[in-house]
Amino acid sequence: MPPHSENQKKNDPHEIEGVKSRHAHAATFPWFRVSILVLFCGSIVLLFSPLSENLYRKLRELRSAGKEVKEKKVRESKPKAPLSPAKPKEPVIRAPKDHTASSGGDMRMLSRGLQLNTNIRIEKGGAASLERDTDESFSAHYELKIKLPKAITTLPELEKNTPGLTAMLPGLEVMMPKAKVSGFFYQLYDNKSKRMKSNATQLNELMTRHNFYDCETMLNLKHPETGRRVFLMQAEMDVVSDGSDGDRLPVMPEKIVNSTNYQPLTSYGWKKTGKSPNPLIAGWKNRIRKAEQEIALAVTKDDRKAWLQSRITKIKREIKDMEARSFLVADYDPFIVMPINVLTSSGDPYAARVGDYAIVVYEGKIYPSIVGDAGPSFKVGEASLRFCKQLNPKAGIYSRPVSDLTVTYIVFPGSRDSSREPDYTKWQQRCASLLSELGGLGEGMALHSWEDTFPPAAK
Repeated sequence: MPPHSENQKKNDPHEIEGVKSRHAHAATFPWFRVSILVLFCGSIVLLFSPLSENLYRKLRELRSAGKEVKEKKVRESKPKAPLSPAKPKEPVIRAPKDHTASSGGDMRMLSRGLQLNTNIRIEKGGAASLERDTDESFSAHYELKIKLPKAITTLPELEKNTPGLTAMLPGLEVMMPKAKVSGFFYQLYDNKSKRMKSNATQLNELMTRHNFYDCETMLNLKHPETGRRVFLMQAEMDVVSDGSDGDRLPVMPEKIVNSTNYQPLTSYGWKKTGKSPNPLIAGWKNRIRKAEQEIALAVTKDDRKAWLQSRITKIKREIKDMEARSFLVADYDPFIVMPINVLTSSGDPYAARVGDYAIVVYEGKIYPSIVGDAGPSFKVGEASLRFCKQLNPKAGIYSRPVSDLTVTYIVFPGSRDSSREPDYTKWQQRCASLLSELGGLGEGMALHSWEDTFPPAAK
């Protein structure tokens, strides 16, 4: 191929590289070159005409619009971050300086000796119209924490509360290794806890810490040789001032006769033998008259009348008892008191019964006694006023003789005799006999002798 033909082939814009021409090249008019020349000249004319300025501005606007569309697509293609609202400024909440307010009663006075911790918590809520109808918006949570005690079970622990106990009652040394905690100990503190729960839920006054922890232990003991069973308890001693007996005490102070609190009956009683009426019958009949007068009033409400009528029925029943029987008198008879649930239980061979013989050990002395009355099931450690004054001359109806848990009570289950007028000499002899079944008294020890302090009966 001639050199000019090769150059022509390279400059031919219609030639496709690698593909041979399908037409033979013939000499023709140079239309292509002419067209290029015309376009070039036209461009020069447009460049210097007003039309060129309009075209340039239009192209610039289209370019700008295209850029904005591209940027928008880029922004929309990026993941959107969640919108977070502006954090409101936290309100300053200040608790009041005084967390308690008195309104008919003060929780701080629920019980002496109670460690009361109070606190007020203020939280953010909703609209007042909603919160006033929501119980939890305005509420109090009252928690009472009580630790239940563990019964002591060793002789050294008993000795710590009642020094010299082993020397006075040496038989305890062979009995203690097999000592078992009485179920009544757990029942006692369960009854106390239930009472506390009941009063606490009503915001009633609670028993004091002193009265809650009034019992150190209750043990079931059995002598390995004689088989004699005893019920041992360590506790304080509170005062009981009940009972009446027209035969031995035909006259009693007017403040007792007319008292609405004094109880004329004790659990231990016997058939009346004398002719002197019980001095409290007059006061009980006076109660009936007052109750009947109140029932007759037009202003007395029906529920009050029903209560008064039930009281009259009870008083009449007690009058019949006083007419037929005699009872211990706490001012003169030295007896102890046991919880009623112990006295009325069935199936426990160690349970005490009314009339069972007992001894009380305190400050190196041993006192003979009997179980003479029943007390509440949530309390232990009680004795007659006569007994209490023997241990502490300052004792009275409002003052206990022993506040510490240093009094040891030992009851001989199943030892009671038929009920009869107290014979203190016989009480002493009977307790001495029962103690012999435990190994007897220690060297140099003797049972206390009670004197009859009743005034001479009226002729």
